[in-house]
Amino acid sequence: MSNQLRIDCLQYSNWSEEIFRQMKEGGVHAVHVTIAYHETFREMVLAIEQWNRWFEQYPDLVFMGRSAADVNRAKQEKRTAIFFGFQNPSPIEDDIGLIEICHTLGIRFMQLTYNNQSLLATGCYEEEDSGVTRFGRQAIAEMNRVGLVVDMSHSAERSTLDAIDISSRPIAITHANPAWWHPALRNKSDDVLKALTGSGGMIGFSIYPHHLKESSNCSIESFCNMIAQAAERYGVDSLGIGSDLCQNQPDSVVTWMRNGRWSKQMDYGEGSASNAGFPDQPGWFRDSRDFNNIPGGLTAAGFAEAEVDAIMGGNWLRFYENSFGPLPV
Repeated sequence: MSNQLRIDCLQYSNWSEEIFRQMKEGGVHAVHVTIAYHETFREMVLAIEQWNRWFEQYPDLVFMGRSAADVNRAKQEKRTAIFFGFQNPSPIEDDIGLIEICHTLGIRFMQLTYNNQSLLATGCYEEEDSGVTRFGRQAIAEMNRVGLVVDMSHSAERSTLDAIDISSRPIAITHANPAWWHPALRNKSDDVLKALTGSGGMIGFSIYPHHLKESSNCSIESFCNMIAQAAERYGVDSLGIGSDLCQNQPDSVVTWMRNGRWSKQMDYGEGSASNAGFPDQPGWFRDSRDFNNIPGGLTAAGFAEAEVDAIMGGNWLRFYENSFGPLPV
């Protein structure tokens, strides 16, 4: 087993003992897992209850992460620390006080939008981007105060730039790729990535096929060369992995992700009527064991050993150290 620290800053898999063991085999020491898309606060609490049962059932494999120190503990104990996140602010409903409650419950990331307009900001699928809202400005300040990371992975351009500007702490785009490599709606412009990385924020490169050049046929060489180009543009220190792995999920889950309760019509999101389900993963990254393939790909793309280590987990660890605790009073 490599001595390298490995962090995946976004997965939404159909969790099981098999997947937990694969994370261990892939040497993945920390994973940011989605526990809410469109759920209410109470529904989100039920998801935490389920995770608590898994932590009780598989204590040799996974445990709940709350701080960066838990990543180092996971590495030492050969387990995986699980950090909770929301892909939508729906669990805080319209109550700013729930932000601190969610942080207390272990939530460490919250997207301000999931594709659509929310009470906080505009999603990347809206035609008009009005930016961060009045509530959003206050929510960001509260998230900064308690140590809940602002995540703009599914947000529109102006809203993302607003959040970077408004936030007193660096923000994250946990799972996306540069639009100059693949112009998907969900991928991020050069302006956004310059602002993000220039302010100390982090980008987690996604291995979800809709975000990849050539989709499921994307090669590891193409993916790692994209990271090398990003390093040339933005530096290595703000780059990490956020695989967006949705392993073993039924297609009903992607329908929930895209439609929630807001639509009576079928919304195919990044897919289409002829390709409505989850796309096939590239052959070089089908589950967490395939993290073992990425360091070699980065080395072949020209990265030095220390740079590979930074991208595989060291950069995220530093970000966690600076992000998960409250602001000094």
